[in-house]
Amino acid sequence: MDFLKKHYEKILLSVVLLGLVGALVFMAFIIPSEQEKVREIGEGIISGRVVALTNLDLTKQSNVVERLQSPYRLDFDTTNKLFNPVEWQRRPDGTLSKATAAGPQTAVVTRINPLYLALSLDSVETNLSPVRYVIGVERSAAANPALRHKQARYVSTDDAKKDVFTMLHVIGPPENPDHLELRLADTGQIIELTNGAPFQRVDGYEADLKYEHDPEKASWSGQRIGNHLRFAGDDYTIVDINSNEVVLFAQSNQKKWTLRYTP
Repeated sequence: MDFLKKHYEKILLSVVLLGLVGALVFMAFIIPSEQEKVREIGEGIISGRVVALTNLDLTKQSNVVERLQSPYRLDFDTTNKLFNPVEWQRRPDGTLSKATAAGPQTAVVTRINPLYLALSLDSVETNLSPVRYVIGVERSAAANPALRHKQARYVSTDDAKKDVFTMLHVIGPPENPDHLELRLADTGQIIELTNGAPFQRVDGYEADLKYEHDPEKASWSGQRIGNHLRFAGDDYTIVDINSNEVVLFAQSNQKKWTLRYTP
């Protein structure tokens, strides 16, 4: 016991040193083993068999894109009554009936006609030098009513420029040309005009409308863009007309109403 008491520090130090020596000897064996494992893993990654990627399934994404291109539109004005409840009225005999709505949505487009710019070679005056050509010009879409009926324009090689067109060339004999080559003043379009084959271009539309909500009844014919209508207690301006619809602008609330035309 006296020996242990006197030399316990040396004994503990010897045990620690022996442990360190044992750890160093153990690491001398474990390090090569771990290095071999790392090498095998690296070779397996580098020279391993590569599996081809499978085709991605993009069906869900394609369906979403298709839905975005044609969004579903809900009609809350005519077919759906959740936000537009039906009003009922009592008849003199006591029965109930659906009250018809008043306002621009009940106006009806009864007719839409195209308005043309029409040019025609009406005659050739050969008793003058140079020969003069009589071109008929009809502008049914003109804002000024005086310009809507057919008017004659006299043109020759010496006087080729007019308000609607400019004559560029006379193709064929001057007294009996095959056709005239004209350039339109508003668009620069070059057209060919022959006797019996007039040129036509749609420049606008006019429409007939009616409003027959009891007790008010009204109808309008030959209406054009800019015309004013009054019905259902409000003033409306026609702001657009095309082949399928008429667009009204309400003065009271600055709202636009589109009236579809169904022939």
